[in-house]
Amino acid sequence: MATGPQRTPTFVGVVHLPALPGGPHPSQGLDHVLARAEQDAATLREGGADAIIVENFGDAPFHRGTVDPHTVACMTRAVLAVRQAAPELQLGVNVLRNDAAAAIGIAAATKAHFVRINVHVGAMVTDQGVIEGDARNTLLLRRQLEAQAQIVADVLVKHAVPLGSWSLSSAARDTVHRGRADIVVVTGDGTSRPTHPDDVATVRQAVPGTQVWVGSGLTPDNASTYGSLDGAIVGTWLHQDGDTNQPLDLQRVRAMKAALDSN
Repeated sequence: MATGPQRTPTFVGVVHLPALPGGPHPSQGLDHVLARAEQDAATLREGGADAIIVENFGDAPFHRGTVDPHTVACMTRAVLAVRQAAPELQLGVNVLRNDAAAAIGIAAATKAHFVRINVHVGAMVTDQGVIEGDARNTLLLRRQLEAQAQIVADVLVKHAVPLGSWSLSSAARDTVHRGRADIVVVTGDGTSRPTHPDDVATVRQAVPGTQVWVGSGLTPDNASTYGSLDGAIVGTWLHQDGDTNQPLDLQRVRAMKAALDSN
């Protein structure tokens, strides 16, 4: 992803993969997963998104760390399917809950442009238990594989609380200056819950010159409350009726694009 100034915010649409084969929920099979990924990618392309991030959303409850090999294989297939359906869009990977090594590996194999890492530095108490960042090994692996993917890292990620006392601004500075993330994400406290505009402002002030993306709860109705945005990852709201079990809604994608373009 470009890190220079943007005329309009980067609109990153999410492809929420249904349950993958071998996961904790019954899967309708890899062919179904790939068909849905292609359909949603085509909708994002037609609706005007700038980028797509693919994540194994249907695999909750998630692994705390390393995912199974078959999950990596299925996600690689899905990322390639998305690339074929929307070849001109930027492409990202998020291996939930926090398998940065798998994300970097998939990105290297598919030439994806970025990976999202929920816990890149520090330690967070989550519904999976305590998750620790591993920025050093993530950066080493990216170099070893000669992957070109940028690291998009959350600052005090949703569905989690920091282990110990850690301010938002301190976390942002450590994520960028010590963890060397390329882009940072600020979220609300859970999926589809609005990110507080003050939190975005705090992070932007803490890491000037770094792109700060809104990572949850953005809608056309509240987009203007964030001022000038660098980018946004939008997932739940784009689905038909806001239901992640349903495909993405083209009209919602277009409405979100229009709201961001006028931001």
